[in-house]
Amino acid sequence: MPLKSNFVQLKKYGFKMCYYGNFVEEKLPLLFIHGSGGNGLLWKPQLTGLAEEFAPMAIDLPGHGNSEGDAADDISLYCDYIKDFMESINLPPFILAGHSLGGAIALSYALKYPADLKALILAATGGRLRVAPKFLNLYRAGKHESSLVKNLYGPDADKNMIKKGEEMVLTVPPGVFYADFSACNKFDVLNQLGQIKLPALVLCGEQDLMTPPKYSLFLAEKIPGAELQILPGSGHMPMLEKSEEVNKTITGFAKKIKDA
Repeated sequence: MPLKSNFVQLKKYGFKMCYYGNFVEEKLPLLFIHGSGGNGLLWKPQLTGLAEEFAPMAIDLPGHGNSEGDAADDISLYCDYIKDFMESINLPPFILAGHSLGGAIALSYALKYPADLKALILAATGGRLRVAPKFLNLYRAGKHESSLVKNLYGPDADKNMIKKGEEMVLTVPPGVFYADFSACNKFDVLNQLGQIKLPALVLCGEQDLMTPPKYSLFLAEKIPGAELQILPGSGHMPMLEKSEEVNKTITGFAKKIKDA
């Protein structure tokens, strides 16, 4: 069943942002942020699988999916857009979950606006995200890189999942990837991770070629009290590749936050 697209006009920036799921007052909100060139529907298994117990929501970042605005080449600006979004829908303190670029945004948001958050979920990301010059140069030139999707998935990934990923990537303007990858390439909070005082869950695919497990191990070591789960057989897209395990882990983590 397709997920309904909801829209809110941002109070500060003025354009409309698309989001999926709804805030339900008596439930703990979880806000999911997608990675480079993606959209909120990449979190569909979590939006549907966690809705009974929590209020999961996912956004299309500006310039992505059905959102207006432009993709940003700056993580801090993405944080400000999300701040505007949560204020525009009157979202109370929430768990912020991010994948890859979305994880970089989540880390930066935790450093910039910690009072808005209950906890962090960091999937397939790192405290610094360097992008191969090959990808930056191709997308700067307005071209797509076909090998990108092949590197995203682990050996257990369903072939249809990979095919859908390839089709989705081709619908995204190269300029969006270039902005996102530029934002990733400039991102570095390695020396600030110890300042994060929020509960954090770090998720990583054991076969992740884009953000190898050492990135997640470093996050879990440097963020005080962080929990780590490495998912065997998964690549860079654990929320899709291992959705049941990921949902189970998120449920256990979020229950502890809710009951604290």
